[in-house]
Amino acid sequence: MKIRWFHAVAAAAALAVTALVSAPGPSPAVAQIKTAPPVKAQPRGKTPAAPLDIVGPIDTQARQALIIDAQTGAVLLDKGADQRIPPASMSKVMTAYLVFDMLKQGRAKFEDELPVSERAWRTGGSKMFVPLGGRIKIGDLVRGMVVQSGNDACVVLAEGLGGSEAAFLEKMNEKAKEIGLTNSHFSNVDGLPHPNHWMTARDLATLAVRTIQDFPDYYKIYSEKEFAFNNITQGNRNPLLYKDLGADGLKTGHTEEAGYSLLASVRRGNRRIVIVLGGLPTMKARAQESERLAEWAFREYNNYQLFSAGAKVDDAEIWLGAESKVALTVAKDLVVTVPRKSRKDMKVTIVYDQPIPAPVRQGQNVGKVVVTAPDMQPVETPLQAAASVDQMGPFGRMAMVAAHLIWGNRR
Repeated sequence: MKIRWFHAVAAAAALAVTALVSAPGPSPAVAQIKTAPPVKAQPRGKTPAAPLDIVGPIDTQARQALIIDAQTGAVLLDKGADQRIPPASMSKVMTAYLVFDMLKQGRAKFEDELPVSERAWRTGGSKMFVPLGGRIKIGDLVRGMVVQSGNDACVVLAEGLGGSEAAFLEKMNEKAKEIGLTNSHFSNVDGLPHPNHWMTARDLATLAVRTIQDFPDYYKIYSEKEFAFNNITQGNRNPLLYKDLGADGLKTGHTEEAGYSLLASVRRGNRRIVIVLGGLPTMKARAQESERLAEWAFREYNNYQLFSAGAKVDDAEIWLGAESKVALTVAKDLVVTVPRKSRKDMKVTIVYDQPIPAPVRQGQNVGKVVVTAPDMQPVETPLQAAASVDQMGPFGRMAMVAAHLIWGNRR
């Protein structure tokens, strides 16, 4: 095996890059690289033994916490992120997701009006104060749900768009699985206490990212600080919206069982983080902890783009190909989230078998790029052929094999 050191170009010009390739020949050995073992997450659906294992260099008084980078998915803090929790009003983000999906599909419009049933009117908890027997525009109901956290608005939307809350819930649970919520179950649309209504911090973060990505226009409603309906003005309960932090969503939650909780998104420049906090003792603690952790995440971590999509990472030799070499690349931008203090020790390793036997197809995975640095989990992305290379003709192949047998045996 040959080990070749070189420096990556473009955005990665300052990073030391190791290329691990096998010796040339018709049957190359598989190159391997050892990485740090993955962090063990808490079993989903089970309450972990106290104290919870904390993945990350900082703790919080929240019972559950998760901070991720929205672009890279890097986990900056994990405290019981796979523990089932009562999400309270944070589950309204899932209700809103399904409503947004229906609006995007053209199955409803903001100007459409929905009737208010007696059941919706009597729904307890936080309210937008819908009038019994009235008809309300979907646009107002969405703001009543998102900004005012109105439980009554959720029920009106579910009954009007789903035919009944039960039918809407069935679609809601189906959609949750479809978008990757693997440990959530919804038994109502408003988040009021129910034994079969739960989520995890990890699912909440996934839901936040999907909402931002899938509905950028509707997502803007989460940043509105107040909404007036029926001559009653109510403010958004998200404490981060009132500070100059870059926050633009999403939702708070509170019940006696859940404590004070928050699902938040904060954006600065091209970087966005998602924060999930659960089980805080007071509203003040929720505001202080979310601000403290947001500042910590941006101060201690940064994103670095190493390779652009389609940029050449290396050239690999081809065995018995019509061309002797093929450029290797990555299919999408390779961006990593790294502790700022570890930036100088970041290492990029290119791992593939050489020579690559022809034929090779454009986009074919031939290896991987591995990024390592202290205090972070290794990041891997596939290394792909940038072009197709056919096999050389039969006479050429015979000549190459003969040359290999003659000259290779004399090494």
